[in-house]
Amino acid sequence: MTSLREAQKQMTRRLLLERALELFEAKGYAPTTIEDIAAAAGTTRTTFYMHFASKADLMLSLVGEVNEILTAPDDPPLPSVVQAGDRAQIRVYLARKFDQWPEIRAYIVSGNQAAAVDPDVQAAMDLWFDQTIEDMRLGLDRAGRFDPSARRVRCVLAFGELEFLSRRWMRHGWYVDRDTSLDVMTDSWCTLLTEGS
Repeated sequence: MTSLREAQKQMTRRLLLERALELFEAKGYAPTTIEDIAAAAGTTRTTFYMHFASKADLMLSLVGEVNEILTAPDDPPLPSVVQAGDRAQIRVYLARKFDQWPEIRAYIVSGNQAAAVDPDVQAAMDLWFDQTIEDMRLGLDRAGRFDPSARRVRCVLAFGELEFLSRRWMRHGWYVDRDTSLDVMTDSWCTLLTEGS
């Protein structure tokens, strides 16, 4: 009986997350209420609070999910790609990120909207970005490339380019075709992360 109850609890939680993401995408984060989310999931506000302390808490769970979506297929992982400094590996890594954008679009757009109005979500997004930058810096540290004082800023610039391009794509699609964008981004990452070694 306990396992059935736990399974139902997990199903309700999953449904709340899915319906919230759909509503955030359709209406925006700020206008979507807890009542909207609960109703879309076929439950009540009270049930919502059994799973999440607030709308921001639910958004934090979605941020965790998108992080898992983004990092689970990374083989080799980002620090190893940066450490190797191999153009072909960098291109494959970036291509995989480009390919993930349709899947993560709703998460990222909603996360950015939530970060604009909720300091806890902003802090989580900042931590997420900082961890990615630190993973890149770790790769440069292991490779011994560049002056140690310049490594982090090189990683900030490389990740910042990817983040900016992803946001532009999520709002407008490709201004320049995907393959050209991928080639230019690969060139830029190689300049920032591999030259001078």
